[in-house]
Amino acid sequence: MTASAHAAILADDRRAAMRHAGLVLVIAAVCMAALWLTGFFDPQRFIDGGPAFAQLFTEMVPPDFGRWQAWLKPLLDTLAMSIAGTVLAAVMSLPLALLAASNTAPNAAVYQVCRTALSFLRSVPEIIMGILFVAAVGFGALPGVLALALHSVGMVGKFYAETIEHVDSKPLEAARAAGASPFQVITHAVMPQVLPQLADITIYRWEYHFRASAVLGIVGAGGIGFELIAALRIMEYDQVSAILLAILACVIVVDSIGAWLRRKLK
Repeated sequence: MTASAHAAILADDRRAAMRHAGLVLVIAAVCMAALWLTGFFDPQRFIDGGPAFAQLFTEMVPPDFGRWQAWLKPLLDTLAMSIAGTVLAAVMSLPLALLAASNTAPNAAVYQVCRTALSFLRSVPEIIMGILFVAAVGFGALPGVLALALHSVGMVGKFYAETIEHVDSKPLEAARAAGASPFQVITHAVMPQVLPQLADITIYRWEYHFRASAVLGIVGAGGIGFELIAALRIMEYDQVSAILLAILACVIVVDSIGAWLRRKLK
């Protein structure tokens, strides 16, 4: 390698390093600006809020588990909501993802429409969907399940589609060259490659759904969140802390089951 070529490579490396450093500085500046705009760098607000935090802590400790038996069914409802919402989300996400992936979509128009639909669904928070479904179908677990499922279709469908887009293209080309139909290409060339990743995404979403189900109960969608908001309304903060600890214990169990399932499905 000549000296001029070596110098050119070093110059390219320096320019690439400077571009990366500039990008990092821009990201850091945006993050600092966001913290400043939200008041994070105002120490007086933290100082003024100190006594309120201390008072709240004294009212939350020790936790009051006196009504633990009344929380068992709501916790079971929350678990059922998370499972049902995950199942519905996965069932609805897969066909949408196949239409929203560039390598399996039948044409550009369908691809764009499905991508837009997924973006719309994940742009509406599940708590807003929960309020709408409570107004439509009444209180209980059903509106929570529908809210979780529809919101998650936007997120899970996007992850499914991106996973499908990253498959090895050679099996798809071979299947098409052999005269396979689009459905056969999907079942024989796409799905065998992506099933483990889709299973991972689905399990992770189930873990998230349990936590989200607890929040949806606050808007009347049933589950332990309903008990939590009831305790907050009457300012029984010792019961609030007990319910939060119960939710934490369930989250740990759900996460452990999810980790076990991922190991088994590898």
